[in-house]
Amino acid sequence: MQPGTTEPGAPQQDADTTEGTTFADLRLRPELLKALVDLGYEEPTPIQSGAIPPLLAGHDLLGQAATGTGKTAAFSLPILERLADDANRPGDPGALVLVPTRELAVQVSEALHRYGRDLGARVLPIYGGQPIGRQLRALDQGVDVVVATPGRALDHIGRETLRLGSLKMVVLDEADEMLDMGFAEDIEAILEQAPADRQTVLFSATMPSRIEGIAKRHLTDPVRIQMGRRSAEAGAPPLVRQMAYVVPRSYKPQALGRVLDVESPTAAIVFCRTREEVDQLTQTLNGRGYRAEALHGGMDQQQRDRVMGRLRAGAADLLVATDVAARGLDIEQLTHVVNYDVPSAPESYVHRIGRVGRAGREGVAITLAEPREHRMLKTIERMTKQRITVEKVPTVADLRARRLEMTRAALQESLMEDDLERYRVVVESLADEFDVMEIALAAVKLAYESSGAAADEEQEIPEVALRAAGPSRRDGERPERRGNRPPAGRMTRIFVGVGRSAGIRPQDLVGAIAGESGLNGRDIGAIEIADRFSLVEIPQAAADEVITALRGATIKGRKATVRRERREAR
Repeated sequence: MQPGTTEPGAPQQDADTTEGTTFADLRLRPELLKALVDLGYEEPTPIQSGAIPPLLAGHDLLGQAATGTGKTAAFSLPILERLADDANRPGDPGALVLVPTRELAVQVSEALHRYGRDLGARVLPIYGGQPIGRQLRALDQGVDVVVATPGRALDHIGRETLRLGSLKMVVLDEADEMLDMGFAEDIEAILEQAPADRQTVLFSATMPSRIEGIAKRHLTDPVRIQMGRRSAEAGAPPLVRQMAYVVPRSYKPQALGRVLDVESPTAAIVFCRTREEVDQLTQTLNGRGYRAEALHGGMDQQQRDRVMGRLRAGAADLLVATDVAARGLDIEQLTHVVNYDVPSAPESYVHRIGRVGRAGREGVAITLAEPREHRMLKTIERMTKQRITVEKVPTVADLRARRLEMTRAALQESLMEDDLERYRVVVESLADEFDVMEIALAAVKLAYESSGAAADEEQEIPEVALRAAGPSRRDGERPERRGNRPPAGRMTRIFVGVGRSAGIRPQDLVGAIAGESGLNGRDIGAIEIADRFSLVEIPQAAADEVITALRGATIKGRKATVRRERREAR
């Protein structure tokens, strides 16, 4: 389906006809229009123009929308409009919004508060890590909209403190993220208990078969809307500039520092696969003079809040994070996203780069690929239908030129804005003995060195020669394997705490991994099944993703402990 279109039989909204549409054209009530004007919103985004009319008409909606397209307002405004139509609102919520993370729950809740302040909308975020007593008191006093993570919502439903009988609308925001985090069963349980005549809205950046399955089970004749990221105007450069550097693994930290020096991001997220890699790279970057902060699942909520506070306050400019820890983050000043490794699935790449280029702002997505990962870049290109330009790693000469340019810019700014008169005596005293040009050169040298520049001490990073794909195999196609085992040196083993005594067979493990992660059966290697546990070989690059996915899933109806095999754990 083309971007901005809906299915036959549903209200039609072509992307080409949304130009010139105003919020008033969408027939929103005056209180909402006033809030939008006060917030400085001038016209709806394409997804808002496409989604709001069918939602106001009561249709279910299935939307594929990237982060930053304006989907929060696309479902928030219809929620508030419909609730305001109910003059006798009960104490129980009329709308439930399910989101994958605490950060996103807070963001969506704040947006609903801003839009609905003149309507007196009562909005409550519910998530883990917050004292449950505060949530219980608010629910007891009555709320209109609950924004919740699935686990905490199900907890309150079990306590009978969150009652769903009055729900008119349920929204699943970033549904693919929720499934990736293992919330599939929680979502199913919540939707089963919601009223059958509710309106259901599902937004997802990607549309895998599991999302389609939820839509078929829980949405009734939905309007379908597909939106890409907001495009640049014809002839203009893309909002997100995507590039990759192919680098041997041992040179990656050095290459990352060099690329960051050249790019000079205002703020950047560097994505790593493991907690250990996050901690190690954060230490390395701080040692090179960057202001880097780590963010991963081993940190409690208070630590996470401190890190995000420092980033938003400008006290840090680099966030080194795992995928799970960074989900739901919205950092306004973010200019760059760096994939320290090529993501194990194209969907992960889509989510990562979706954090820049938001709301019409330009951004840069950088990927550091090892030579063996070059083909995965081609797979991502085909999936996203976007070009990833492979660049040469900046040389020592490039780095030196960039740092000299930064020194020149700093000196120019000082000459234009600073009061330099008190330093005149130094120059005049030296001018009796040296030429003024020599004095200036010495001053520039000191300024250059004081900036931490050490290009003269850098070693050249070897250039990797990429081999073209052979004629007998298409780009991205896997090489031949013996049996079901991928090439040696790329595998690790995970421990799964169910075995023969639970009736586990190899196909059960393969099905669970393929169903819950981005891998397929051909990616999985040798499987050993003991009485009480199993060991499964999977690509090392996908280990964290698979472990996270299986921890939230069941295998033959059983929850299982899943971790790296002890001897492999780092």
